[in-house]
Amino acid sequence: MKKIGLFYGSTSGRTKKVAELIQKEFGDKNIDLHNIKEIVPDSILKYDNLIFGTSAWGIGDMQDDWELFIDDVVELDLSKKKIALFGLGDQEEYPGSFVDGMGTLYCRLPVKENVVGLWPVKGYKYYFSSAEKDGKFVGLAIDEDQQSEQTADRVKKWVAQLKKEFN
Repeated sequence: MKKIGLFYGSTSGRTKKVAELIQKEFGDKNIDLHNIKEIVPDSILKYDNLIFGTSAWGIGDMQDDWELFIDDVVELDLSKKKIALFGLGDQEEYPGSFVDGMGTLYCRLPVKENVVGLWPVKGYKYYFSSAEKDGKFVGLAIDEDQQSEQTADRVKKWVAQLKKEFN
């Protein structure tokens, strides 16, 4: 498998924690972690397989560092890249905008046909998410507030799925 670049924005540390779980599940040597507030957008281009992770803030906003970073990312040629997304949210506190940060990130991507790692909506309790398309999430949905006990298992299953889809 080609090396994977995982790019995340993290304010409270939860998105970083999930990024580290993903890295561990792939194997440390297979994936490089990058906090987007510490890199330049062009560094994304050295990877064929990408994972972008964000949380949702307020009512559906992307994490602040992503808000600042995304305009540069959409200018890059990502047409030959496979892109997976993961997003954090709180389905009980924000059931009308659950993981909308991931949904916004997806909407801003110039090449949606390259997105892999779609995730089932079963097992979540919310009434709207911009990250839901055609009955699936556009990436792995994580709720560390209400379902933290499911995070490790969800990451494990998602990484197994990505190992197939990235090849």
